[in-house]
Amino acid sequence: MFNNKKTKVRVENGVLENKLNSFNVASFEYALNKTESYETGLTTEQAEFRLERDGINEIQAQKPRSLMSILFGSFWNPFIMILSILTLITWVTDVYVASPDSEDWTSVIVIGLMVLVSGIMNFVQEYKANKSAMDLHQLVDTTATVYRDGVLAEIDMEKVVIGDVIRLSAGDMIPADVRFIHAKDIFVSQSAFSGEAEAVEKFAVKQGDENSILDFSTIGFMGTDVVSGVGFAVVIGIGDDTFFGSIAEELIQSKAKPTSFDKGVNDISWLLIRFMFIMVPLVFLINGITKGDWLQALLFAISIAVGLTPEMLPLIVTTNLSKGTTTMAKHKTIVKQLSAIQNFGAMDVLCTDKTGTLTEDTIILDRYLNVHGQEDEHVLRYAYLNSYYQTGLKNLLDRAIIDYANEVGLAKNENNYEKIDELPFDFERRRMSVIVRRRGEKRLITKGAMEEVLALCTHAYTAESGIIPIDQAMLDAIGELVKDLNSQGMRVLAVAYRDEDKEQWTVEDEHDMVLDGFIALYDPPKMSAPKAISSLQDAGVAVKVVTGDNLEVARNICRHVGIDTEFVLQGTEIEAMTDAELAAVAARTSIFAKVSPLQKQRVVLSLQGLGHTVGFLGDGINDALALKAADLGITVDTAVDIAKENSEVILLEKDLQVLEEGVLEGRHIFGNIVKYVQMAASSNFGNIFSVLVSSIFLPFLPMLPVQLLVQNLLYDVSQTMIPWDNVDAEYLQKPQKWSADRLKRFMLIIGPISSIFDVTMFALLWFVLGANNPELAPLFQTGWFVFGLISQVVIVHIIRTEKLPILQSNASWQIWLATIIVIVVALALPYTFIGAALGFVALPLAYYPLLLLALFGYVAVSLIVKRWYIRKWNNWL
Repeated sequence: MFNNKKTKVRVENGVLENKLNSFNVASFEYALNKTESYETGLTTEQAEFRLERDGINEIQAQKPRSLMSILFGSFWNPFIMILSILTLITWVTDVYVASPDSEDWTSVIVIGLMVLVSGIMNFVQEYKANKSAMDLHQLVDTTATVYRDGVLAEIDMEKVVIGDVIRLSAGDMIPADVRFIHAKDIFVSQSAFSGEAEAVEKFAVKQGDENSILDFSTIGFMGTDVVSGVGFAVVIGIGDDTFFGSIAEELIQSKAKPTSFDKGVNDISWLLIRFMFIMVPLVFLINGITKGDWLQALLFAISIAVGLTPEMLPLIVTTNLSKGTTTMAKHKTIVKQLSAIQNFGAMDVLCTDKTGTLTEDTIILDRYLNVHGQEDEHVLRYAYLNSYYQTGLKNLLDRAIIDYANEVGLAKNENNYEKIDELPFDFERRRMSVIVRRRGEKRLITKGAMEEVLALCTHAYTAESGIIPIDQAMLDAIGELVKDLNSQGMRVLAVAYRDEDKEQWTVEDEHDMVLDGFIALYDPPKMSAPKAISSLQDAGVAVKVVTGDNLEVARNICRHVGIDTEFVLQGTEIEAMTDAELAAVAARTSIFAKVSPLQKQRVVLSLQGLGHTVGFLGDGINDALALKAADLGITVDTAVDIAKENSEVILLEKDLQVLEEGVLEGRHIFGNIVKYVQMAASSNFGNIFSVLVSSIFLPFLPMLPVQLLVQNLLYDVSQTMIPWDNVDAEYLQKPQKWSADRLKRFMLIIGPISSIFDVTMFALLWFVLGANNPELAPLFQTGWFVFGLISQVVIVHIIRTEKLPILQSNASWQIWLATIIVIVVALALPYTFIGAALGFVALPLAYYPLLLLALFGYVAVSLIVKRWYIRKWNNWL
């Protein structure tokens, strides 16, 4: 089946490759003719007709699951499958092969009811989680800029149609398969398909030899990301009729890597299943040999199998996680992937950019200075021209410059400039240039990072002196000026220009430039940042700033918000380090400044290599690699498309306070899941010894199969309240990670306690109440049923907290309600007609003091062992 699927994909890719190649080798006019479009795009009427004809731009593999798919999946897990098999076996033994007068549907109905209850509750939670995820997905808009009626307009990506002419610039995700019709230094990351981190350049005309579909130089593929440059392209394929669509299922599956939590839940699930496969045959043989009734032995073994199957585990996990996503949504946080909730709780390092999280995200242009540090409108004019005429992604710095120029009336006087060309920004050059013409003269104007632009300049300009050579004295003075501005928390950009009369411009033309001056911009620290950072640090999350900004700017902001500034690293230092050297200093370093996108990724990977669970908060193109590498990628709804695609969590409000709430919610959810897993594992492990002892020493079954099934059903229903339980504040104050070894230790130590008191109750029933022969077996079975069920729900209150239950840590009202209902049912059932039908008998008054004695002993010993356990291993949940 796997090979067939792969073959199908290859065939589809072969057909698709021919189609895309025909567009690739022909002129862009061919693409426009073939798609019945124009360079100015489609009209609204044409687009609506094509949307109706071809459908929305959506990948089948990414569509929400259907109702039937969710229903089928809810019953398709190992636990429910085991119960279903046991139901079938019980039906065969109790009904199919039984004589008409001895048919008994009770066990079949009870196990079948457990299957239905577990499956239907799974279905309800999965459906709610799926619907909630889709509702939240609607809150995150991924858009495309297209020509409609000859005007650029922003539309939902799913409404892109064949023939649309789209505008692409840095930060955009390509919304469909496209053929470029104009391209200016446009570089696209195809790493999702090729695995290559290096971006490839796209052109409007085919370039040289191309060995594979991914080498097509004029084709942009759906799902790839524009790293730099600007271009226009016509849509030639949408939805499933794209390269991404043809391999979507395999690609999506390959991206979904299981978390440590997923692996942990899977490990314990199969551990319990293995226990069951060992125990059931053993119990069957012992009871068959000692009691001689092989059919009853088989039915009892089947009931034990049911009791050892934690069929509520998938439900508890799904309910907890979906409840968490709903809670997070109320805090303006969209969780795209359910398992990301747990990573929130496990996160112990948060790497973040400073803009918008530590600062107000409102860039203010504070000064525009010439090389002598004097305010100079000439510098502001050139900075404005550069920001205004660039067609790439206008960042906050560009907007601040444009807004200020508009405020002071400078912009309205610059209409006599004509844009000729541009050299888009990229993260290697750290600058961008525009070429403008005025009165017949062409001028290249460059704006960018201080060091990178200054390195291009041989001269400087001032109104008083004109153009003069840059000497060492001037460089030293500039260095002091910039250092002083940086120490005040300002980011400094350099502005330079060069005149040359030529037709074609490339980045090689950025040389021998004239330094015009500097733009100093300021983003004030966010008022809420110090408190949020302090709260995260108190919760065991180290906050590290990873930024492309200047070190002094980053250090100034960090001082204001309470982040340690002693240990810092700059991009040049990271570049010179091996991975091992970086890992040795990464943990203690709190500021990583002037780092490139690849260096951000290296920082994340180094911290992960040290055993940390790393979250990364970023919203730019330069953050995409780090977001993808992090255990928890976090971005904001205003982020560029590539950042949103590589994140598991999207904040509707860029605030660290929201992250703190997410961390606590993640730990809350994790705590409640661990409670159930530890209860199930320890209880099942303890039951192994109880069943073995009873099978060997009792001349009758300690409980009828149907009684054991009813007990298990009542207990399972009570456990569905765990997702609503309280979690101790102390538990929330430290990162929580899955530990299979810790769980096994808990199971081996705590599990046998229940066995000790099961055997104690056996002894009390046998010796004190005299239920020591087959005629009094119903009394013994009723007594153990009541004790077993009550002890199971009582012990929940001890396991759920490391504190003293009730006195120091109280359960939620939902847990208490479930506890009370189960206790009442356990005590009342023997006196009802239902109890009589199940084989129970009324218990004598003498039983109840024994019940209280056994319960008191169980609780007391459990509390003593818990204290010892916590002192020895310094943990509980």
